[in-house]
Amino acid sequence: MESKQKTVFVGMSGGVDSSVAAALLAERGFDVVGIHIKMWSDPAIPCNFKEDRYDAMAAAEKIGIPFQTWDLTEEYRTAVVEYMIHEYAMGRTPNPDIMCNRHIKFGFFLKKALERGADYIATGHYVRKTQNIKHKTQSLRTAKDTNKDQSYFLWTLGQEELRHALFPIGEYTKPDVRDMARKMGLPTAEKKDSQGICFIGEIDLTAFLKKHIPEERGVVMTTAGRRVGEHDGLSFYTIGQREGIKSGGGGIPYYVAEKDFATNTLVVAEGPYDEKLFKDTMDITDVHWIAGTEPAFPLACTARIRYRQPLQSCIVNLQPVEAKTFASTTHNLQVIFAKSQRAVTPGQSIVFYQGEEMLGGGVIASARV
Repeated sequence: MESKQKTVFVGMSGGVDSSVAAALLAERGFDVVGIHIKMWSDPAIPCNFKEDRYDAMAAAEKIGIPFQTWDLTEEYRTAVVEYMIHEYAMGRTPNPDIMCNRHIKFGFFLKKALERGADYIATGHYVRKTQNIKHKTQSLRTAKDTNKDQSYFLWTLGQEELRHALFPIGEYTKPDVRDMARKMGLPTAEKKDSQGICFIGEIDLTAFLKKHIPEERGVVMTTAGRRVGEHDGLSFYTIGQREGIKSGGGGIPYYVAEKDFATNTLVVAEGPYDEKLFKDTMDITDVHWIAGTEPAFPLACTARIRYRQPLQSCIVNLQPVEAKTFASTTHNLQVIFAKSQRAVTPGQSIVFYQGEEMLGGGVIASARV
């Protein structure tokens, strides 16, 4: 990776991954600027902004690079939080991390960085970027550390974003990254990974949603048609969810199998292997292809419908309806899996792969057998 004194603005979250990303780029001769982005400002929900900012600043000082803090709380509230609330209110289960990457890290952050003289931005994502010299296109591949691979969260990126993006730690494993951080003397070397929503952290999601979405009580029925209780609003439940659902008779756990908005009924399966929890055919909207053009159909590939799910074989076909999506006008898709998938969740992302290459993805609209 030749720098030729190119300028890189590195998004520094205060964690070990982005700290090492910044340090590696500085070692390779880039002119590196560390940027910490403030995203969250709800006083009712705890946020580690001050602590994370301090850690990012300390890492930047150790590396010997300039450090800035950018306030994007309003942009985040509009593009991510309001989107998340709207999707839940509509009965879908969104992935705010994907919208955060699309609108914040590779949207507002990238635009602002380029305006301020950056040639690239860099993040601590575990993913690899490859350039096809012949076709002058960029592609994304899974990370060397398959357990930490984050390509699933980046399916909305296009060629323009990728031309200006660097992912320095994609060729390393997590243990490699921590070892490098220790050898570099970075203060974030032993910091635990964040498990919460992008830039927010760990929150009680149901309590948060209830502040914004009115409760609407209804009945809970089993897939066999037996009434077993009441719920306080379909928006607060996710397909496949067990937590928050009382156990059935004999200690058998209930799992959310369906949300019937027409009758305001929550349908639950008795046990994790009820056939109503499994679907093999999905309708996909908001489709985006990394290459900027559609592949040939039918497409035999692999896909995952949630983060870290092992890749599943499937056939992707076109739907006749055209829909305006992230980068261009593309068709909606129908995806048929070789094996039935458990707890297919409308609103979540499906991401397609060919070998190590991540092709793109879309949003699950519905699923059936």
